[in-house]
Amino acid sequence: MSRLYFLSVFIPVAVALELTDAPATAVFFTSALGLIPTAVLMSDATEHLAARSGPGIGGIVNVTFGNAPELIIAFFALAEGLQEVVKASLVGSVIGNSLLVLGAAMFAGGWKNGRQTFRREPAERVATLLLAVCVVLVLPALAQVTLGEGGLPQIGELRHHYEGWIEAVSLVVASGLVVYYVIRLTTAIRDRRGIFDVDEEDLERGEDVWSVRRSVALLAVAGVLVGVMSEVLVGSIEEASEAIGLSQFFIGVFVVGIAGNAAEHWVAVVVAIKDKMDLSLNIALGSSVQIAMFLVPVLVLASLVVGPDPMALVFNGYEVLALVVAAAIARFVTHGGHSTRNEGALLIGVYLALGVLFFLA
Repeated sequence: MSRLYFLSVFIPVAVALELTDAPATAVFFTSALGLIPTAVLMSDATEHLAARSGPGIGGIVNVTFGNAPELIIAFFALAEGLQEVVKASLVGSVIGNSLLVLGAAMFAGGWKNGRQTFRREPAERVATLLLAVCVVLVLPALAQVTLGEGGLPQIGELRHHYEGWIEAVSLVVASGLVVYYVIRLTTAIRDRRGIFDVDEEDLERGEDVWSVRRSVALLAVAGVLVGVMSEVLVGSIEEASEAIGLSQFFIGVFVVGIAGNAAEHWVAVVVAIKDKMDLSLNIALGSSVQIAMFLVPVLVLASLVVGPDPMALVFNGYEVLALVVAAAIARFVTHGGHSTRNEGALLIGVYLALGVLFFLA
């Protein structure tokens, strides 16, 4: 993990470029690179603090801070009114973990160790949960299609107010997902197990576990740095997208989504190479579920008080396709209880194909 800390040099560079009104493209890419080591530091501090806290409190710590970088980035984008960037970055995080990260882990692990096995039942359970949550997330979009132009004529007066109705549906869906997630988390903590049913002995714990004071201090530092880099990154997105000729939609999915998940990407591949596929799947799919089931609805609820307007939980057609495809394929590859590098290459190929599709959108 520490190998990624060399990217810390981009943190002062990004700040300096921002303060000197440098071209937005340079600010954007340096801040994206500077965001990676801050996310890694937050991940490291979270893991060490969870190790010191025990299974119960450790579960809360992991859930609270595990996807904090994505939440902080999305919060700044939400405050700037970049709601499409927020949704795109969250979709990017989900498909990035489910396709790119899982695929890279299976490919690297399979290349090093050959055919690898993992516990089928827990993996299928998480993959099925991810698929179910993604289906729930696209329901408001389907409702909008039904109530928009070409919808059913007998809807009558409701069609005139369909935008407000969609926002109401979004709030109901978001609230339901958050409540279910909290119930699931509470049950996991009560049973003294990880929220995604990974045994404590499976976790990567080094002998040199940081003290609670050091973990908290570094977690605070990481939070500040993630906040600074996120503000710089979000502030440069609009101009940078125009300068390089890429849509904010594409940048949100494939640049911001990857940068915010750098820590999970790295760890999942490393542990797969060590032939710990149970842990690797937990990191990749577990992070996707946390984002889809918790971060997305929390940001929908937060938009009621942050940003110019409430954010409806309505994804565009490309995002709907990506979410459903990623979740369905993840469910498929976890069915047999084993993985190979060919399956990993397939997942990476699907991710790249979606990238081409989003680029041409």
